[in-house]
Amino acid sequence: MTYIALEEAFIIPELFARQPSTPQKIQVNDEYAKDCRRRLADFEEHRLPEMDAHGIDIQVLSLSVPGIQADTDAGAAVDNARFANDHLARAIARHPTRFKGFAALPLQDPAAAVIELERCVEQLGFRGALVNDHTQGRYLDHPAYGELWSALEELRVPLYLHPGSLPRDDWHVMRGRPEMYGASWSWQAETGGHAMRLIYAGVFDRHPGATLILGHLGEFLPFQRSRFDSRYRSLQVAAPLERMPSQYFGSNILITTSGVLAPEAVQAAVLSIGADAVMFAIDYPYESTAEAVDSIEKCDLSPEVKEKIAHLNARRVLDI
Repeated sequence: MTYIALEEAFIIPELFARQPSTPQKIQVNDEYAKDCRRRLADFEEHRLPEMDAHGIDIQVLSLSVPGIQADTDAGAAVDNARFANDHLARAIARHPTRFKGFAALPLQDPAAAVIELERCVEQLGFRGALVNDHTQGRYLDHPAYGELWSALEELRVPLYLHPGSLPRDDWHVMRGRPEMYGASWSWQAETGGHAMRLIYAGVFDRHPGATLILGHLGEFLPFQRSRFDSRYRSLQVAAPLERMPSQYFGSNILITTSGVLAPEAVQAAVLSIGADAVMFAIDYPYESTAEAVDSIEKCDLSPEVKEKIAHLNARRVLDI
């Protein structure tokens, strides 16, 4: 079985010098940090051999956190997004059958973000865009992003909503517990909350052709679908949704397996939102490629469903 992996990170060391310095809140051990830095900046020496060793046909690459969301100046964000996307395009051109790309977008300037999305899809051949949660505290349900959602619909490409923007507030529940920050807990809660904002704000009612992808088996959300509906029925809302909250999952909202290396969790996700809505991802280099593949191989799912998760759904959604 071959695999298309959708949430695979890279960095550009030269970009760091162009951006504001950002404090590192996640306290990882030195060995892990060194290994990730080595692999993140690489496309050929480490990445391709690991793909070959585990049957990864294609990695869909995206700029690692916090990405362009770190920029505080809109003009710098526009320049840096173009710089990062051109860098990625050159890497893809060297290995066009092995790499595809998600665009980094300067959401600090919504109009410029639309222009960059169109350039990346129409000229560079990228398969969509990936953004790291909010942009300087502004979420994607803001009216300023209406044209971006329209462009995503018209271009027929997805937006991957990834964690990792810099925090804009002090979440009391994490005080004194730095272990909770980042991928261990807070990123899933923050990004899942962002996705729920999009549902409740009616983004997918206004843009029914838009597709949002959530990593990490949907950032906790698929397993709460029945509760979303039961609680929504009890709410008094100013602008009712056209569908129940659960119905946006599996249609407008798709998920990947990135970073969740448990076969039983993948099985549960398929039962929750359907085999057509789950796609494979590793979260390279932050997670193990071998364990990510094992999480699919060892699932108690039919070979046909495994093929959908491994690559067929991604080929359909990303037009690969």
